[in-house]
Amino acid sequence: MTVEYIRYRITDDTEAFEQAYARAARFLAQAPQCADFELSRCTDEPAAYILRITWTSADDHLKGFRGGDLFPGFLAEIRPWVSSIEEMRHYEPTAVRGSGHATPTLFEWAGGAEAFERLTGLFYQKVTADDVVGPLFAHMDPAHPHYVAMWLAEVFGGPARYTEQRGGYAHMLGHHLGKSITEVQRRRWVSLLADAADEAGLPDDPEFRAAFMGYIEWGTRLALGNSQPGALPPGRAPVPHWGWGVAPPYLG
Repeated sequence: MTVEYIRYRITDDTEAFEQAYARAARFLAQAPQCADFELSRCTDEPAAYILRITWTSADDHLKGFRGGDLFPGFLAEIRPWVSSIEEMRHYEPTAVRGSGHATPTLFEWAGGAEAFERLTGLFYQKVTADDVVGPLFAHMDPAHPHYVAMWLAEVFGGPARYTEQRGGYAHMLGHHLGKSITEVQRRRWVSLLADAADEAGLPDDPEFRAAFMGYIEWGTRLALGNSQPGALPPGRAPVPHWGWGVAPPYLG
């Protein structure tokens, strides 16, 4: 990804400038080369604006978008303010990135490690008594519910204990290789976990449950594929970190 920053100084008719960009935005929204965009206005110096556009690459912007059918309409909307541009450059993201703590993690919202221990305890009681998925866990380590609680806690923003103590992704992958999980078993697993989440008292607000079940669907579908005969999943990958409506930026 490449981030383009365009800095403007608009000394008059800022309302018309913002309205023009609101119209121009529809061309960006349709562009397959554009990941996202945002126009911001400086609170300390109201004449200063920054347009941030994330492109799939600099070439996709300069050759794909600018050479495509959408650019003329975009340019027509903002042409009166081109002379007000002070900077227009592409930037490559560095490894320095992260998020603040203004929004609680899913781990915190769920109730912390205790909530996940409660969840997996109830869940594996259901699993071992179930005739569909029970056979997959016939020789389950008694500590397995605890280990899965550690995994889920790390996935949802808690301490990286599964990585530090259990080997992270590679160790979890090893539990699925060669298991030949069926789609029926996967769906039963998901259903039982949703029931256990209710019984464990995990938050039932739509935002949390959508994010929680989003990971469960994503993770179980990967596990299903990885478990099939002849599957060759990557042996090394990070433990996924799941947020509010945010999936990991990599393919499993």
